[in-house]
Amino acid sequence: MAHLERLAPPDSTLHSDIDLVSELGLDSVKVMDLMLDAEDEFDISVPLNVLADIRTPDQLAQAINKLLESQ
Repeated sequence: MAHLERLAPPDSTLHSDIDLVSELGLDSVKVMDLMLDAEDEFDISVPLNVLADIRTPDQLAQAINKLLESQ
């Protein structure tokens, strides 16, 4: 969520089920920035097919956890 705060509009109320694109208005570049931040922080690589299914911070966290468990 800390990485998301940096990318979200200033008046946004963030929660785990907020839609990154439709509710926060993040464009594809900002979503990729968020993914790159997560990859750097957790030293993982998120496959593009997984990225297509991520719409919320909670889904991102679940994807990161699965990737970390498989290492």
